[in-house]
Amino acid sequence: MRNRFILGIFTLGLGLILFATMRPFFLDKGEQRNNTITRTNMSSKPLQVKNVQNQNGQIQRINMIKTNHQLVHRLNNSPAIKVIHHNKQDKSHYYEKEIVVNFKTIPPQEKINQYLKDIDGSVREQHETVYIFKSNRLSANELEKYFIKNNAVEYAEPHYIFIPNEVNDTYYQSYQWNLPAIGTERGWNLSRGSKKVKIAVVDTGVDLDHPDLARRLTTGYNAIDNSSKPDDDNGHGSHVAGIIAADTNNGVGMAGITWYNPIIPVKVMGADGTGGSFYVAKGIRWAVDHDADVINLSLGNYQSCDVLESAIDYALEKNVVVISAAGNDNTSQRSYPAAYPGVLGVAAVDWDGKRAEFSNFGDYVDVAAPGVDIPSTFSNGEYASLSGTSMAAPHVTALAGLIRSVNPKLKNTDVVKIITGSAQPVGKNTRSPYFGNGIINNAAALQMAEKKGK
Repeated sequence: MRNRFILGIFTLGLGLILFATMRPFFLDKGEQRNNTITRTNMSSKPLQVKNVQNQNGQIQRINMIKTNHQLVHRLNNSPAIKVIHHNKQDKSHYYEKEIVVNFKTIPPQEKINQYLKDIDGSVREQHETVYIFKSNRLSANELEKYFIKNNAVEYAEPHYIFIPNEVNDTYYQSYQWNLPAIGTERGWNLSRGSKKVKIAVVDTGVDLDHPDLARRLTTGYNAIDNSSKPDDDNGHGSHVAGIIAADTNNGVGMAGITWYNPIIPVKVMGADGTGGSFYVAKGIRWAVDHDADVINLSLGNYQSCDVLESAIDYALEKNVVVISAAGNDNTSQRSYPAAYPGVLGVAAVDWDGKRAEFSNFGDYVDVAAPGVDIPSTFSNGEYASLSGTSMAAPHVTALAGLIRSVNPKLKNTDVVKIITGSAQPVGKNTRSPYFGNGIINNAAALQMAEKKGK
C-alpha cells in the first residue's frame, strides 16, 4: 500500500511538471494556473481572484452545434421563412410576408390605413419612422415593390433574421485561460474600469438575478415586447455579459474583465436565439439614447440591411464604440454588422493563439480574441463553457470599456485605433484576414490610452 501511495505521488508530480511546460505560448510570463490567483496592484495590496473551477459542479455542458443546427434546420424548412443562398454554404433568412419600411416622416393615420388595405395586412411593430408591415397574402418581394415606389419611403427591405454568433459543443476547462492570454491581470494595474462608462450587451438579454451579474447591471430594455425586463431565456446574452463583467473578486464564480463598468442589458433575440433586424436596430438605438459608451453585438447575418446599418451609423455618430463578432462558418463571406465601416470586427483564437477552426475571416476582421472553451455565466444562475466569435467579441468590448475608463475624452475612433494598434501581431504579417491586426493586448492598450491622456 505504501509503495502504491509513493508511486501515485510521483506520477501526480510528473504530470504537473509536464502540464507546466505545455502552457499556451502567449500567456503572460510569470502567470500560474493556480486555483487562486494572487497579484499585486499598484498599492501593493494583494489581489485575490477566486476562479470558477472551485464551483465546477455548476458548469454545464452546452451542445451548441446541435442547438444551432436545429435552429437553422427549422428556419430552412419553415413556410413562414425565406432563405437567401449567398453560396453553397452561407445562408441568410427573412420573414416571408413581412417588410421593414422607413418613412422620411411619420405618415398620417389615413395613409397607414390605405397601406394596410392595399397589402391586406397589419402593422406588426413601429419604432419612430420605422414600421414592420405584415401581409396576409403578399410576399416580402411583392411588399418591397409596393412600398419602394412611394416617394414618402426612405427604404423598404425584408425583415432579416439574426442569430447568435456561436458554435461548438464545449465543456468547462479548469481555468479561465482567456484572461492571462490577453494581459488582463497586468492591465488591472492600470484600470479595472469605471462606473461612469456603460457597456450595452445587445443580445438575448441577461439573467437579471444571476449572483455573479446582478450587482453589475443597470436598467435595461426588452426591444421585443417594449418593456424594461430584458431577462435572458436563452443563455447567450448572460454568457457574453459574464465575460465582460462577472462580479470579480467576490469569492464565487467567474472573474470578469471589468470590475466596475455597468452593463446595460438589451434584449433583441428570443428564447430560440433569433431576432429580427428591426429589433436589433431598435435595441441599438435605445442603448445609444440611454448613454451606452460601448455596444457589444455578438450576433450576425450575411445580408446587409438598411435598418441595421442606419442604427450602427447612429451609434457611431453619437461617439459610441461598436464591436461585433465576425461569425463562425469558416468562410470569407462578409458578416454584418461586423463588416460595416466603423465597427470593430472580431475573430476567435484558441489557447495556442491559433485561429479557431470555425472563425470567419476577411478584410473586415480587425482583431482577434480568445473564443474557444470560454467559461462564463449562463441563464438561471448557472455557468457554462462555450466557443465562438460571440465569446471573442466581449473580450474586445470589455477592453474598450477599460480604455474609456482610463481616458473618457477619447473618441470612438481613438479607442479603435488603440485596440488595433496595440494588438499582438500573429506571424510575420502585421495584418491578416484571420487575425486582423492581431490578438488584443489589454496591458499595452491601457498603457497607450493612459499616455494619450497626458
